[in-house]
Amino acid sequence: MSPENLSIICSGTFLLTGLMTGVWKFRQVRAYADHQAHPYVDIAHRAALMYSFACIVLAEFAKRSPLSDFITLLCVLAPIVFFAVAIAAYIYHGLKQDTENQFANPKPLTINKMYTLIITEIGEFRILFPAVTWNTICISQ
Repeated sequence: MSPENLSIICSGTFLLTGLMTGVWKFRQVRAYADHQAHPYVDIAHRAALMYSFACIVLAEFAKRSPLSDFITLLCVLAPIVFFAVAIAAYIYHGLKQDTENQFANPKPLTINKMYTLIITEIGEFRILFPAVTWNTICISQ
């Protein structure tokens, strides 16, 4: 599967997840006396919607990438995996209603995951973005 197609499929999956968690959020807003959904239900809804659009951006970068298909796939796949893991974690905390802040008393593993996420998401895009930018500048001249 091409990196572009992978990004488009993930975008649709995240958008559908955002729409479905929106229904969940709406039901909680209607059911709770304070008319607020659980924080992680709200976060899952918003994150899924935002990540769906981020995948469209990744698809555009993948389409314009001068890098090999394999490198482009890695640069697209790495953030998408972390997007999916984050959404799943938010849904998990929303279902369990076990915390309103997973970083209030974090376990060392949680902090290590966040550093891995930061390094991977930014690192992979820092490979793709300059390559596409340079290629775009060179082609337009």
